[in-house]
Amino acid sequence: MGEVAVTPVSGKRDLKEFIDCGYAFNRDDPNWVPPLRSEMVELLTPGKNPFFTHARVQLFLARSNGTIIGRISAHIDELALTQPKDQGMGPGTGNWGLLEADSEATAHILIAQAEEWLRGQGMTRVLAPISLSIWEEPGLLVKGHDHPPTVMMGHHSAKYEGWIESAGYTPAKSLFTYELGITEEFPPIVQRIIKSGEKNDRINIRQVEIAHFDREAKIIIDILNEAWSQNWGFVPFTETEKAHIGKKLKPLVREDLIMIAELDGDPVAFMITLPNANEPIARIGGKLLPFGWLKMLRWLRNPQVRTMRVPLMGVVQKLQSSRMASQLAFMMIEYIRRNAISRYGATRGEIGWILDDNQGMIAIADAINADINREYKIYAKPL
Repeated sequence: MGEVAVTPVSGKRDLKEFIDCGYAFNRDDPNWVPPLRSEMVELLTPGKNPFFTHARVQLFLARSNGTIIGRISAHIDELALTQPKDQGMGPGTGNWGLLEADSEATAHILIAQAEEWLRGQGMTRVLAPISLSIWEEPGLLVKGHDHPPTVMMGHHSAKYEGWIESAGYTPAKSLFTYELGITEEFPPIVQRIIKSGEKNDRINIRQVEIAHFDREAKIIIDILNEAWSQNWGFVPFTETEKAHIGKKLKPLVREDLIMIAELDGDPVAFMITLPNANEPIARIGGKLLPFGWLKMLRWLRNPQVRTMRVPLMGVVQKLQSSRMASQLAFMMIEYIRRNAISRYGATRGEIGWILDDNQGMIAIADAINADINREYKIYAKPL
């Protein structure tokens, strides 16, 4: 390897090379699912991704003899800086992510460049990798390299774990995903809890109404902001982000796969389930042109999949750690399970990510015989 030059990304050509780097470095991994290029452009473009309205971001490329040998993003979420330090983020905390490197030496050079930029912005600590927001792809995959990720989950080279740790980083938090077969009924004790809930006139589990999508999305995100506000790593959604997320997820939304739980007429919990769009995306290689868009459009009209993913659920704080919270969760999971099998041909479910200290969700996953299939680590280092 010749001399390595790390330069800031500037202009459309650099941005294209930054995005292309991800495809080039992972194309030989049979379990990597290439993201849609349009999604990557949106993620990294101010004005298209509302994250930039409350964040400082700098992308870097590493070259040797004119050849791209790696990339990294460095970023500071201004909303994360306002969070309590004992919840993971807090004052002085910056992030880096989107790391790709051809060697440990290159990885260390890129990480050092990201650290230098963060230090120059007044940061005193790093949490990484996070790409870009905590709500997008947090953490490095350290378990589960032997199977493809589901929709909106990251997949990384197994080499990066050792390279990051040898750069002085220590694990700060683990995030888990759980998988389970969904063709069989849940254990008898779970069925009894569900039936008990169905007899309770105070409880109503309903599907979302696509005709009133904006209203439903606001209900869900308002519950999420309140329910997750005490969680490690939490950063609230802005109003602009709420609208953006709603628009982004709308093509994948199916009324019978997203549930809102009401207690005495008030929405108190929700569960979002998405058909695993990575299955058709893998078949088109992440390219909508020339014919990928037609294949995706056909799939979206009738999304038959093997796997359904539950990326988000939440219960208002006043019910958390209560029997009612578990009951509502089991009821939503069961109703979605039935629909996923009968209408979409699904045989497998994935729940997550779940924080390693979220005892309530871990207990629910254990009760329905789900097993950890992927682990992501977020690392920390003082600057």
